Amino acid sequence: MSRVTTIHHVNLQVSDRERTREWYEKVLDAEFLDRSPSLNRGQLQFRLGNAEIHTNDTKEPVQVSGVHFAVEIANWDEMIAHMDNLGIFYSKMQRQAPGAETSWGSRDYTGNHYTYIRDPDGNTIELVHHPLGIEDSAGKKVDLQHDADSLTWTKRLEFDPTR
Repeated sequence: MSRVTTIHHVNLQVSDRERTREWYEKVLDAEFLDRSPSLNRGQLQFRLGNAEIHTNDTKEPVQVSGVHFAVEIANWDEMIAHMDNLGIFYSKMQRQAPGAETSWGSRDYTGNHYTYIRDPDGNTIELVHHPLGIEDSAGKKVDLQHDADSLTWTKRLEFDPTR
């Protein structure tokens, strides 16, 4: 049994707080957490799904190849259309079939989708979608419930791919 129950937050380096706040709110519907004037002076904090994003101010954020975090997207087609409307670049790969158009990645054996975007400071975010649901390491379906007031994760033991 893991000693860890969830990831509470990730911390990102940013060079322009207002630009960062606007981008995360507009692109990912992040909710700014107004915790206190003194805390707000030191960093931004957002709720994104059931976790949080915190930021540190720096003049020149350092990006490390391959370092990223991933977020589960509820409605894939809606998210792709949203990014297209905003002009957000997302990674595209050549589909498996010859002559197929370039698109976001998918894993045909599961129906899962994924793509990558970068925030204004170059932090990489993987967007993933699991249409058949998410399973834990034991193969049991996990139902993620969003609760705006607290972190709430409910495990549902029966996996029903029709939901």
